[in-house]
Amino acid sequence: MSSSVLYDTPGPKARVRNRVYTVVGSAAVLALIVFAVYRLNVKGQLEPEVWNIFNNAGVRADIRDGLLSTLKVFAIAGLLSLVLGLLLAVARLSDHKPVSLAATWFIELFRAIPLLITIYALWVVFLSYRDSLGPIGDNTAFWALVIGLSVYNGCVQAEVLRAGINAVPRGQVEAAYALGLRKSQVMTMLLLPQAVRSMLPTVISQLVVTLKDTSLGYIILYPELLFEAREMANNIIVNGENPITPVVIVVGAIYVTLCLALASLASWIERRGSRTKTGIAVAATTGPEPSDMIPAQPAGEGPAVEAAGVKKSDLP
Repeated sequence: MSSSVLYDTPGPKARVRNRVYTVVGSAAVLALIVFAVYRLNVKGQLEPEVWNIFNNAGVRADIRDGLLSTLKVFAIAGLLSLVLGLLLAVARLSDHKPVSLAATWFIELFRAIPLLITIYALWVVFLSYRDSLGPIGDNTAFWALVIGLSVYNGCVQAEVLRAGINAVPRGQVEAAYALGLRKSQVMTMLLLPQAVRSMLPTVISQLVVTLKDTSLGYIILYPELLFEAREMANNIIVNGENPITPVVIVVGAIYVTLCLALASLASWIERRGSRTKTGIAVAATTGPEPSDMIPAQPAGEGPAVEAAGVKKSDLP
């Protein structure tokens, strides 16, 4: 039986067993979907008037405003997390012990604290000192969500970038120092470009997590997409009930679409990077030029030829 690095290649019986498991699993999933649709139909959640609420201009406007608020938080928090992650990764790899220890403790602390607690604590602090915070005090929920997302995801991005930097072959670093480059030049010109390129799919995958974590803003009453969806579901009544299920399905589809778009971007970048040819091509060999050939020496000039480093036996 042949083997792979990660697993043993399945034999004939294992392949048959895997096909059976696939068929049974697919049938179970299909049965679950059919049962869910049946129950939704029994509860009246598939009636046309229930879904007709999305033809209302006010409902569409609320969804649009919530989506824009979500994207605004994601854009700012994503950018700040990348900048913070880069700074923390460089600081943790610093040769100065105080800087390295401070970055390490910062990363480990905020990675250990649940993100929801960080966001809620920032919101409470901003509310307590609203009058002295200036622009931040005018929109406490927004900045609490942005800063919380930036700190947590920045710590994760720092570890991703640090792994990419450590993955660069040590010989390249030694060669750069041998050429006389300073430590800052080695980091900016050699290590960071290769680390960012190799870890870019992982960085984008973490941005997907940042996008999904914006939904935690509903806890601190920030009007993002999930908060707007909850308000709509609680304030609209159709056939005597709140249309919670249709709203959840539509909003969930929006989140899935956004996350799939970012995931597709990561896959595209990974495929493009794997196809990119790097390195220096080996020059093709050519024959000697006529001027490089040793001219025939007249008789009596043998010593001069040998003094030039060519033996008589090497001459034609």
